[in-house]
Amino acid sequence: MPELNDWSTSRLLTTAARIVEHSWNEKLLSIGITHAGLTTLGVLAREGTMTGVRLAQLVHVQAQTIGRTLDRLEKRGLVTRLRNTADRRSQRITITSAGLKALEKAQNIEHELMPEDGLASQDLRNRLQTVINELGPHK
Repeated sequence: MPELNDWSTSRLLTTAARIVEHSWNEKLLSIGITHAGLTTLGVLAREGTMTGVRLAQLVHVQAQTIGRTLDRLEKRGLVTRLRNTADRRSQRITITSAGLKALEKAQNIEHELMPEDGLASQDLRNRLQTVINELGPHK
């Protein structure tokens, strides 16, 4: 694809991100989750129970987007949502044991997609982290 040389860096980045997410979703289909669900489960496993607002912040999505992802995960029994007793308007979200098992099954997918230095390249990771830190929401 010689025309790729004419693309802007941001177009290359967004196109690559869509292709990677599509590839992830194809592989995750057998587990019954999407890439967004995997990211959500990963945050819950690492950080523990939290509100939907906090979860949306950590996943870098809008509250409405995390709500749809949580609906799908809850239907599959991968998370639970309980009304927050301190603030009845919010919910406390927790990963279930089934969610932890799904997360474990998905662990090697990145290496299956692009083994060796592909997506796991430290240089690529460092550059992407810089983009996220510079352009992402600031805490």
